[in-house]
Amino acid sequence: MKKELKKKRAFIDFVLSDLEQSFSKSNDFKKTPYTNKKTGTSFSFIHFSTLTDKQIISRNILPGLLQGEFSRLEDLKKLLPSADIQICEDLSVAEKKLLNGYVMVLVDEEEKRAAFIAAQKEFVREIAHAEVEHTVIGPKEAFVESIGQNLNLIRKRLPISELAIEEYSIGSISHTPVAVVYIDGITNEDYVKMVKERLEKVDFDEITDSSYIAQLISDNSNSPFPQLLDTERPDRAAAVLAEGKIVIVVDGSPHVLITPTTFAEFFSSFEDYFLNWIIASFVRILRAFSVIFSIQITPIYVATLTYHQEMIPTDLLGTLVSSRQHIPLPPFYEALLLELVIELLREAGARLPTKVGQTIGIVGGIVIGTASVEAGLTSNVLLIFIALAALAAFTTPVYKMNNTIRLLRFPFLVFANLWGLVGVLFCSCILLTHMIRLTSLGRPFLQPFYPPRYRDLKDSFIRFPFNPLRPVYLRTQNPYRFPQEKIKKVKKDIDE
Repeated sequence: MKKELKKKRAFIDFVLSDLEQSFSKSNDFKKTPYTNKKTGTSFSFIHFSTLTDKQIISRNILPGLLQGEFSRLEDLKKLLPSADIQICEDLSVAEKKLLNGYVMVLVDEEEKRAAFIAAQKEFVREIAHAEVEHTVIGPKEAFVESIGQNLNLIRKRLPISELAIEEYSIGSISHTPVAVVYIDGITNEDYVKMVKERLEKVDFDEITDSSYIAQLISDNSNSPFPQLLDTERPDRAAAVLAEGKIVIVVDGSPHVLITPTTFAEFFSSFEDYFLNWIIASFVRILRAFSVIFSIQITPIYVATLTYHQEMIPTDLLGTLVSSRQHIPLPPFYEALLLELVIELLREAGARLPTKVGQTIGIVGGIVIGTASVEAGLTSNVLLIFIALAALAAFTTPVYKMNNTIRLLRFPFLVFANLWGLVGVLFCSCILLTHMIRLTSLGRPFLQPFYPPRYRDLKDSFIRFPFNPLRPVYLRTQNPYRFPQEKIKKVKKDIDE
């Protein structure tokens, strides 16, 4: 009996020495021997002090281990008020369990077995208002950095058994939990399979935010256009799941990813669905016009003054001549200077503290704009166009697409300086060709415009009343949102 006990003790000492060697440089690694007061059972208590909750240990775990009827590991499931107690014979998982916030218990009388008790320390930020996708009407809740809390917000809005949540661990160093969420029976199985395959192929050491995943699984990582839509709103995530899309939730990120997506979705705010369809359509058309105006107005100004002066109306010609009479720079360099100043002010305002950043943006814009006109470096007409273009770009509700629009103005400026309006047209053709070739999860990025999906046009840049059918391009297993008998017979889509 003593030989068997020594043999078991030797094995436990080997496991402990192996763990101590692995975490020899970690001061938060704690290994404490204890003895149960009633049964005299000796056991080792191992955990990371920075990953475990002291209150859970002192209130729920240690009192039962020290004072309860405890002699075998199986007794812990009846003894301790914890729903997550795992008894494992494979001790190779010890490091992973300890680093995930579990407490490890080794009993001297038991060989090659250990108990792992959940005691994670969680710091969860309180649910706050959405900051990036702020809306006047509708829910105000936003996602936080905890994957568990975010999944709770989604499941609370979709309390159905068909809601599937499949979790992965991505990152060779960070082991970041990532969840793929979809509705079984609605979402196209091919899309789900494709997302899983791409996540499984991700070979990266550390995942900090969902933006990492978006870049790693995008169809074209060299495109300036985002191919996965990110949102901080649980209501929007629940709505797209009901449409048949897939949501990717990343631990540590307050934004979730939506795929597949289309170009038009980046210019629609979820608040549009809380408004009358006529008002929502007007707002969407205004956004579309603002994007075109923001990209094209400055290049057209440069092209007209450089190559096409005959196109300027006579009444406007005098104003332009007087505004540029003492300007030493050509239109291209004048426009480029102001565009860079606008970007400089915007970046400075974004990186400074909120109150200081707002002051810098407003005061800096007024002071620099006024001073540049009075100094004769820029014309007041171009200054107005630049300001309007910057203002129009802010109507884009998705921040990542806003960055893309800011970037696109510069190649258009270069082509306008080289070949005038022909250069602007040529650059537009290049951009359109790239967008036609672009895909999101294998689906054309420009749909429903290319290829044409007539039914999906009802919820693009114009929002008609609620559609009883799910988007055609998603190829959902159940295309009907309402009972089929209540829906009028519709014509087939162009490629059905």
